[in-house]
Amino acid sequence: MSPSIHHPRSGGSAPVCGLLLTLLANPAAAQEAVTLDELSVQGSGGDPNRVTPNGLNLRTPDRTASRIGLTPLETPASLDIVSGETARLRGQDTIAEAVTQDATGITTIAAPGNGNGAFTSRGFAGPNSIQQLYDGTRFYVGANTVTFPFDTWNVERIEVLRGPSSVLYGDGAIGGVINVVPKKPVFVPINTARAVIGTDGVARLALDSGGALGQVEFGDTFAYRLSVSGNCADGWVRPEGDFRNLAVSAALLFQPSPDLAFTLSHDLGYQEPARYWGTPLVGGRIPDLIRFNNYNVRDAKITWADNWTQLKAEWSPSADITVRNTAYRLTSRRHWLDVEQYSYSRGSGLVDRSDDLEIYHSQEQVGDRLDASLKGSLFGLQNAFVAGFDVNHIDFRHTNNFYFDQTTSVPLTGYDPGYFPQDGRARPAYATQTSQASVFAEDRVILSDRLSFLTGVRLDVPTLHREDLQTGSRFEKTYRALGYRFGLVYNPTPDSALYAQYSVATDPVNSLITLSQSLAGFKLATGDQVEIGTKGLAFDGALEWTVAGYRIVKDNLISAVPGQPTLSTQVGSQSSQGFELALGWRFAPGWRLDGNLALLHAQYDRFDQTVSGATVSYAGNQPIDVPERVANLWLTWDPVRDWTARIGLQNVGQVYSDFGNTARRPAYSLVNLVLDHQVTAESRLSLRVYNLFDKVYAISGNAANGVGTNWLLGRPRSAEVAYTVTW
Repeated sequence: MSPSIHHPRSGGSAPVCGLLLTLLANPAAAQEAVTLDELSVQGSGGDPNRVTPNGLNLRTPDRTASRIGLTPLETPASLDIVSGETARLRGQDTIAEAVTQDATGITTIAAPGNGNGAFTSRGFAGPNSIQQLYDGTRFYVGANTVTFPFDTWNVERIEVLRGPSSVLYGDGAIGGVINVVPKKPVFVPINTARAVIGTDGVARLALDSGGALGQVEFGDTFAYRLSVSGNCADGWVRPEGDFRNLAVSAALLFQPSPDLAFTLSHDLGYQEPARYWGTPLVGGRIPDLIRFNNYNVRDAKITWADNWTQLKAEWSPSADITVRNTAYRLTSRRHWLDVEQYSYSRGSGLVDRSDDLEIYHSQEQVGDRLDASLKGSLFGLQNAFVAGFDVNHIDFRHTNNFYFDQTTSVPLTGYDPGYFPQDGRARPAYATQTSQASVFAEDRVILSDRLSFLTGVRLDVPTLHREDLQTGSRFEKTYRALGYRFGLVYNPTPDSALYAQYSVATDPVNSLITLSQSLAGFKLATGDQVEIGTKGLAFDGALEWTVAGYRIVKDNLISAVPGQPTLSTQVGSQSSQGFELALGWRFAPGWRLDGNLALLHAQYDRFDQTVSGATVSYAGNQPIDVPERVANLWLTWDPVRDWTARIGLQNVGQVYSDFGNTARRPAYSLVNLVLDHQVTAESRLSLRVYNLFDKVYAISGNAANGVGTNWLLGRPRSAEVAYTVTW
């Protein structure tokens, strides 16, 4: 299994769904808490830095690809800036949907064991290679699991930086970084609400409110933002396929003067996802007879609760100096109680169920990040420089029942799911304390009116202390991770750029803060990338494009010692090289095309394992879960006034569930439709259809002995109706 997490589940989805349905039945109640996405964005008060709902946002400053605040046109890297409004207009309710359908070359391998928060990018997979941030703050991955953020309602933008990024955020970013930026306090009043009903018992209700606080005499000193979203459904698998979740984002801005601002925010995420771990393969496929079956036990539980508190301060004593500080406390409590592996036995005709697992995670991260930027001159050349430090401490406690081992079998159909064995409950397993300190710096010097040079470096020094709560044994390990990059940007015109970049990054051999003693002696995996590309705008911004080519090599993979199956060594390497294209094109009045394409070749260059006493080389094979083709296309059409139609196409190439490339998961294509009607200037009615042709496809999968055992399927054809109001 992919490492999981658990927390007691309280009742079913009825309370939240009951509230949602009550409000849906009372339109007046819904209208007391609502605004359209377009007007919500306008409520930012005309901020020139805000993202637009259409296009690649090549002129929008970002804080993910560079702390200097460059636009994508000024940055020697591949960057997608996805507006939160774009995701909501396209019916993308989760971060995973928005990232994989709108950004370039990103796919999801979401499963309950990784918190439904794992991605692939540029040939690399998982939360230890694709780092995830919330508002620029990194939550350290424990046991390969990320559970927050998950809802797009609270999102202002999603910034996706592809390729090695340790120079910015430390180890665990060879594949890239996904930074989810929440909605911010605004002084212009905004209020929006949305109500949704759909197939499979889907019910959603959301509120977004913001504006100035206090009396007029205080001026624009205090502002707030409150975004709340609740979702529930019966689910499309039976039994235990229902889910419910709640996301709350609240922020208060205190701006005593134009050059000084403090923002206190708290974000809460609570999830009880579907207790679905996959469907067994029968003869290498999923029969229609069992497509909607769930083979988990009747009393399965999954709960995830995340809380993020941040205090941000920003001071600009002059136009050339800015100092920023972020103090934060992040906590996560997770619980699983499931039977997680299913395999069809041709001999018995039964489904064998294994991995009866109960797991608890308790994680707390406290830290502070400070940086200062300075604009000036260097040897007579215009220069921008930023430097800072990041310190944090993480406490993690893992409770599990890994001592327990049993297998049960049930028929393919007409089975009794049964209950989790009471003699297999979790016990305290281990606890870790990780203290991390880092320093970082970036510099951009403008060599001429068309040429600029960007450099960056970051050094991380984490110390891990781990205690076995059963035996009392302990160990401590200190690592040093160095990341750096060099990049050149040439602007032949103000609306175009050519760039080249070389970067070096590091990944842990597993989740750093939960590293076991058997892996503690290994070095951090290192990766380097060479990338060239071009990006630009044409026809007064009607056409935007980005093109990139790259090669990444990752060394120090773990491999078994030939002939000694109980020993491992770091001798493996993996590489990928690829081509990426993204464009936004308003090609005719009322018509718009947005799309991206990623083609790559990824392989293990050197990777051996001992199988049944013999050494097997996987050199040349495609890495697990990594597709070599990903494409997205969105066509938008305004046929008549107040009506908009959107059609989205997503294509993902074939992947493998095993090192030997024998357990294949087929390529798939999905079609989604959205039809919007602007009922009034303040209200919109939307019809959404997902997976129009009801494609059976796998998001992730497992294999044993070179044969696929089960696939975790994506959702079938479904539909939703949404009503959004603003005032």
